[in-house]
Amino acid sequence: MIWKKKELNVSNLKIPKHVAIIMDGNGRWAKQRGLPRQAGHRAGVENLRPVIDACIEFGVEILTVYAFSTENWGRPESEVKGLMRIFARVLNQEIYELHQQGVRVYHLGNLKGVDDRMQSKVEEAMELTKENDRLLLNVAFNYGGRDEIVQATRKIIESGVAPDEVSESLFNSYLFTAGLPDPDLLIRTSGEQRISNFLIWQAAYSEYYLTPIYWPDFAREELYEALVSFTKRDRRYGGLTN
Repeated sequence: MIWKKKELNVSNLKIPKHVAIIMDGNGRWAKQRGLPRQAGHRAGVENLRPVIDACIEFGVEILTVYAFSTENWGRPESEVKGLMRIFARVLNQEIYELHQQGVRVYHLGNLKGVDDRMQSKVEEAMELTKENDRLLLNVAFNYGGRDEIVQATRKIIESGVAPDEVSESLFNSYLFTAGLPDPDLLIRTSGEQRISNFLIWQAAYSEYYLTPIYWPDFAREELYEALVSFTKRDRRYGGLTN
């Protein structure tokens, strides 16, 4: 049987330019099904592709996903190694299709300490897709918001910037996301209600959308519902509505 995609009307929606997603709940998704955690991670990585397709369909220009945090190194070694194998396989299998689709892949975070082969794969993916402009896919890998702020502060000091020259715009230019707009909408799956050290500077005025759905089950329709919710928001940035 061939399933037809459900028609979703986005003509009346306010589409965020930049969507960020904390892809949470892979392990619990697997446990719920009596599967090992690695099966949940595989399902989570595989789910990224249809969400990318949906972002392109709906007109989102930038998608930033939280793939692996600086704190995730503290997980069991077998789980970390399994995640690295999954990421490497995805880079091998998916990058050329993403390239053909016009997706630009960009890394946010620190590649120091990451396996040399993984570093090479990430760098090759960025080089291959650097001219694409249909969707910018930021992958936060070995990323931590506090670490990002510390690194930016160090770079500012090393550059010899005078204290009275430091401004929000200057600080922005030293972040991993330099030159990019802040996320308009930040989605977290799995029902947790925290941002877990993700884009803690950039998401200061993002709209948040929390869903109990585990990431492997977060599909095109769930993204659409998040966009419907975003459309209803009144973004005041600390001011008052006219």
